[in-house]
Parts: sequence; structure tokens; C-alpha cells
Amino acid sequence: MTQQIKYTIPAMLQESVKQFADKKSLVYVGEENYTYRHLGDDVAKIAGLLKNLGIEKGDKVALLSTNMPNWGKAFFAILWVGATVVPILPDFHTNEIKSIIEHSEAKVMFVSEGLYKSLNDEITGKLDQLILVENFAVIPKSTPAKELLKIKSSLSNSLIQTEPEEVDEEDLASIIYTSGTTGSSKGVMLTHKNLMWTAEKCHTLQDISDMDRFISVLPLSHTFENTLGFLFPIKYGASVHYLRKPPVASVLLPALQKVKPTIMLVVPLIIEKVFKSKILPKFQKSSVTRFLYSLPPMRKVLHRVAAKKLYETFGGELRFFGIGGAKLDVAVERFLYEGKFPYAIGYGLTETSPLLAGAVGKNVRIGSTGIAMEGVQLRLGDADLKTGEGEIQAKGPNVMKGYYKAPEITKEVFTEDGWFKTGDKGWYDKDNFLYIKGRIKNMIVGASGENIYPEEIESVINKMRFVLESLVVEKKGKLVAMVHLNMEEVEQNFKHMKAEAQQYIQEKSDEILKEIHKKVNTQLNKFSRIQQVISHPKPFEKTPTKKIKRFLYWKE
Repeated sequence: MTQQIKYTIPAMLQESVKQFADKKSLVYVGEENYTYRHLGDDVAKIAGLLKNLGIEKGDKVALLSTNMPNWGKAFFAILWVGATVVPILPDFHTNEIKSIIEHSEAKVMFVSEGLYKSLNDEITGKLDQLILVENFAVIPKSTPAKELLKIKSSLSNSLIQTEPEEVDEEDLASIIYTSGTTGSSKGVMLTHKNLMWTAEKCHTLQDISDMDRFISVLPLSHTFENTLGFLFPIKYGASVHYLRKPPVASVLLPALQKVKPTIMLVVPLIIEKVFKSKILPKFQKSSVTRFLYSLPPMRKVLHRVAAKKLYETFGGELRFFGIGGAKLDVAVERFLYEGKFPYAIGYGLTETSPLLAGAVGKNVRIGSTGIAMEGVQLRLGDADLKTGEGEIQAKGPNVMKGYYKAPEITKEVFTEDGWFKTGDKGWYDKDNFLYIKGRIKNMIVGASGENIYPEEIESVINKMRFVLESLVVEKKGKLVAMVHLNMEEVEQNFKHMKAEAQQYIQEKSDEILKEIHKKVNTQLNKFSRIQQVISHPKPFEKTPTKKIKRFLYWKE
């Protein structure tokens, strides 16, 4: 493994362009001839355009775009001129975008055609210039959306910035505004070293080379995809393939067959959805298969057969399927583990660039996030003497500089001796494998002072037949489970039994909820038992990494 001499993003890009000049770099699915040499040339041109527009070292430049090769080119060009990238999640509301532009004081914004409509006059009025990501054209003020693609690229008239500005490892590379499950958005300041050191250390968990092919389905503006699915492959000369449309099944499945990715990153919801809507119903469709599935040896055989088919669906050449961003359902992980699917679990936060720990290969254990990444120190703060549980705290070169313009909030998340407080409760087993209990902020205090973690109850509920997802909240001192059922499976299962289908299925849904209530409580300790189970007809609203926005439902 080559060591990065200087932990800056321009230095890494220069090295990769030189070392992997003729290798495929950032491409759309099916695109063949875009190399690292092309990438280097384009970054120099876009950097020249930014210079023409008056962008200097230390300026902030926003990037609001869906995933595409040009997202990466814009990202590198901003850093090439010594500016700081402000990546904005495509799902953010116009009001959030406005707040980010105001707070970051971004001077210029790269915006993709489809997200241009998210901007209003208040936002554009705060920016010196807008640049269209699709062709790097400077957009004149008040241009109607339908006219965007008629504007010619501005690259032909710009200088070419062949050499990057001199930047230090501790210079600010990115300000990432998080979209939290508790509703607050803060600007996380990540340095060049935070990001590049993490990208290098990822190699200690999973080796990659210039022969690897990534397929990108998570938002690049989130640090999980940004570091592990973008900077990591570019550092080691792999190719990254992007979809031209959102990753729905009809778009993703043919793309997987075309690219045959060797590496893919997903959030738990993606694989949970596949398991619960496509795989599990087949094991439950008759009393015979249900009985066989209840026997551990037969369950393993069924899992192996189903996982092999799933592996082929993903192109048949995967060697690393990284899952992160939220806790994976235990039943789904058991399927992947017993099916010998090449999955791995990662744990981290935006504030830690993001990776802290990983369960990969021999370090995979069901329910665990594995061991600390090389160079990262983890400890449990205020650990309970009986349970061994405490707040996970971290130290390492990947820990953020702080929250932008928020010294008081920054101070709150660091201990007096300089450790970052993750806000997650965890514990270690005897082999030093880390397990996450849940977010401390989500914790509910029971009637007798017990600590109840809703995520643990939800993991039991989510194993139940017909359940797609659930959320446990406290209402008037009672634990209430909101359950979103897989109505398609319910209807399939009961449609042959009655003519008055809708009414009958509604009755069956009520029966299913009662059954869930009864079964779940037999698997929980006394103080974690739920008092009520109610139907939640629609999927829960989620963050871009598909975690439920809990704060929206606390007062429902």
C-alpha cells in the first residue's frame, strides 16, 4: 500500500492522475473512455473558471447536485483553488438551502439542472454566481429552468489552473451540514487531513485496487459516500459508476448487470427492503416453508440459496458490500451472514469523516460494528459498572475541527481531555467487538428510572412477519409502537380467503398488529414492553441516509 505523503485532496488527486492516467475514473454506467488523465485535465479547467469568477483560497463554494461524474470534478476543482466545499444534500428544502448559503457565506454555487428549481431569488441574490453542473456554464441571473441546457459551457473561455493552490493538511476542505434525526442541522468542519487520512485507513479494513468497480447509489454530499465511495476509490485508482436516473429497481438492476460492481455501499434500508419484500415472503408463503424456515439448519440452507440468487442480481462479482449510516436489522444481517453474502458493517458519524469502526471479513459478528479502525481510539465514557455500557467516545486524525461558527456547541461535544462524544451508547464484548445500543438522545426513561432504547425494541418488532419498519415513541408515559406493515404481502396472503377484500384485509391488519404486540412483549424485558401498537399507513419520513426523522413523530 502506498503511503500518502501529504494528506491534502489536491495532492492525492495529482498522484492518482499520474499513477492511473489511462485507467477509467468517474463515469456514467456504460461510459467507457473517461480516464484519470481526463479527470485531471477537466479539474484544471473548472478550477480556472472558479479563478475567473474571483474565487480565492478560503472562500466557500456550495455544491447542490444529484450524483454524477461532474459532481466529483466540481468537488476537486473547488479544493484545487484552495476554497472550501459546502456540499448540500439534494433532499434539503429551499429554506434549508437558504440557511446554509447564509450561514456558510458561500460565494458561488454549482447546481444541477433538476435542483435549480429548489433555488429562489433570496438564495440566488446571496450568491455571486451560479454554475450549471451538467456542462459548467455560468448561469445568468433569473434564467428560467427550461432555458438552462441552452447555455453554453464557460470552460472554453476560462484559464487552466494546472497547479493547485498550496493548502495545508489542517486547512478546511468541507463544511457538511447534517440532516439529523432530531431535526437540528449543524455545519461539520472537516479538514483535508480528516478526509484523506480516513480514505487511506479504509484500506486497512478493505483492500482495493485499480481493478475495482464501484457503483454509486448514496448521495455524494453525505460523508459516507463522499469519503468511502468517492475519495477512497480515487486514491487507489478504482472506477466509480453513476446512474443517470434515481436508483429505483428498473434503473439499478440493469446497471448492476452492466457494471458488475466489485464494491458497493448502501444504507440498511436498501437491503432490508429487498429482504422483507422479495426474500422473506417466499420463506413464509406456505405452512411447509414456514416450518422448514423455523429450523435453524434448514434456514441456513434457504438463506444460502436465496443469497446466491441475490449475489447474481448484484452482478455476480461483488467482493465488498458495505452497509452503514444506521443500524442493520438483525434478521436481515442473519440472512446475509448465513447466506455467505460479502457484506461488511461500518460505524461512524459525519463528525468523524465518517469511519470509526468496521466489521469486515473475519471481524463480522451478527449485531456488532466490529473493531476500531487502525489509528482510531475508542472508549466508553461514564460506563455503567453492571452492564459495561457507556457513551462511545473517539479520538483520531479523522475527528472534525468543530461545528462552523458554533464554538459553544463544539465545546459541548468534546470532553475536557479532548475526546469526541458520539452521543451513542455502546458496549464491548470480551474480544473487544463494539455493539451499539442506541442514540442517547432517543433514550426513554421508564417509570422506575430504567433506560429504554427504542432502537432495541424496534429491532424485535422489525423481525415480525408483515412488518416493513417501526418506530417506538413515548406518549403520556406509555410506550407506543408505530408499525408500517407490508400491505402488499398482507394482501397477497389473505386475498383468496374472502370476497370483501378491503374490509377483510383491514380486519386482518388489526389482527396482525395484535399478534405483533403479543409476540414482541414476550421477547422484551418487563420495563421495555409496549403498551400499544398502532398502524402507520405510510412509510416514515427519512433523512438522506434513510434514518427515520424521529423528531417528526414524537408529538404525533
